[in-house]
Amino acid sequence: MLENLGVVNLWTYALGALVLVLMPGPNSLFVLRTSVQGGTARAMKAACAVFLGDAILIACAFLGIASILQAHPALFTAVRFAGAGYLAWLGLGALARTLPRCGRAPQKGSATASEGQPPFRTALLLSVTNPKAILFYVSFFVQFIDPAYPRPWVPYLVLASILEAFSVLYMSSLAFAGSRISRMVAGRPGLGRLGSALEGSLFLGFAGKIASL
Repeated sequence: MLENLGVVNLWTYALGALVLVLMPGPNSLFVLRTSVQGGTARAMKAACAVFLGDAILIACAFLGIASILQAHPALFTAVRFAGAGYLAWLGLGALARTLPRCGRAPQKGSATASEGQPPFRTALLLSVTNPKAILFYVSFFVQFIDPAYPRPWVPYLVLASILEAFSVLYMSSLAFAGSRISRMVAGRPGLGRLGSALEGSLFLGFAGKIASL
């Protein structure tokens, strides 16, 4: 199936792409957190940024940016630490929300931390500051492309479209699931602080993992 478009082992690729999308990561965590704290509409903005970020990274992989990063270790390291630093900043911000307010009551009508943070820009930065993803797309996609096919961009586009379709379904489900979670924890500040602590710890864990590559 789709061999006429230069795609081989389609069902193996589809299974691998589905597992890739479902694996926990900073993007999915951010979309879920945005939904819990800011609502479905803001979460969908974050999800759209993830789709765009993935498309940018896939395009970079196709254009050979991954080869440039591999040929220049200093550049790869700079991008890697920029991504790790951004994740660490998000993690520390989440942990800061677990601290007591020292007698300051929130003002009525004031924006929450998540409302003050632009979800689209934040999610886009999370996506494009992950150089490991570019290298992964190169090594993963090439296994399902017929090397004899005369127009390699065609199978690359097909594989990217399948991956993005899975991502749309998953990120959209997270955007709606977060609103349900928000209603469950409403009026329970202890659960909210626990969630922020878990979120911060996960972001810091992702940052440490990227920095230690």
